[in-house]
Amino acid sequence: MKNITFRQLKSILAIEKHAKIVGAAKVLGLTAPAVTLQLKQIEAEAGVSLFDRMAHGMFPTEAGHAVLSAARDIEQRLAQLEEELDAFKGVKRGRIAVGAVSTVKYFAQPMLAAFAALYPNIDLELFIERRAETVERLRNRTIDVALLGRPPREFSVRAAIFGEHSLIAVCARHHPLVGRHSISKSEIAREHFYLRSPDSGTRVFFDRFMSDIPGRAEGPNTEMESIEDIKRAILSDNGIAFLAAHSVAAEVQAGKLAILDVVGLPIRRQWFAVSRTDRAMTPLISAFENFLVTEGKKFLPDFIGPDDASA
Repeated sequence: MKNITFRQLKSILAIEKHAKIVGAAKVLGLTAPAVTLQLKQIEAEAGVSLFDRMAHGMFPTEAGHAVLSAARDIEQRLAQLEEELDAFKGVKRGRIAVGAVSTVKYFAQPMLAAFAALYPNIDLELFIERRAETVERLRNRTIDVALLGRPPREFSVRAAIFGEHSLIAVCARHHPLVGRHSISKSEIAREHFYLRSPDSGTRVFFDRFMSDIPGRAEGPNTEMESIEDIKRAILSDNGIAFLAAHSVAAEVQAGKLAILDVVGLPIRRQWFAVSRTDRAMTPLISAFENFLVTEGKKFLPDFIGPDDASA
């Protein structure tokens, strides 16, 4: 295997991703015969077939999976080397990929636009997804920094706090509980809640908040993926939502939704900029995290409490 080249490894990685020579050639900027030649050369060096050729595509053999795994390791190590070399340079050019949970979308764009204005030659890419997908991107190193309400514990990370947010109970203005003070947890537990999916941060804290109420976990609940869907649901129903305050700030200020005065709420949480400890802290990543820590709070909406909502 001494004669295998990185170009050949890039070719088989592209073939695996696109399942066809033509698709691999397109992304590599090569001709299909050139990619076919790369594949033949690496298979000759390995002494085994790396892909099964089928009518609907090309799929790795068992030996192919082993070679592809080594190719990914080499690609990752070279990327790490590039980061380490960048550490000797200033923040002039580069790319940073940022992942964020869906509740961050309510303030992410202006915050990242401000960072981009400071570093106009930086290519910044933003991925807004559910927590599970964001953490998986961080695990797989397809993003450099994740913006999360709680750092993952599945692997080693750095976590820098850049702001706070509040979790609240919110409903339509016509709900019978609006205007009541110091609503007990046991009373509100009987209400119909519209909730995020179990892997979301807000849902985790709702379950913890209600954990001492027997049977509350079984409902009455309606689960929805989208925060916007939840807001639409409670606007047309007598249900209650448990959400981050900044995600409903516009509706509360417009008088469409009201924040309920519940004993034990709001729950104050923190926002974290999270990166892997086994990745080099490049000047670009360091500059981004420093920006969030020093400037991030400016872009977070002020908390509106029950008294403000009913004024």
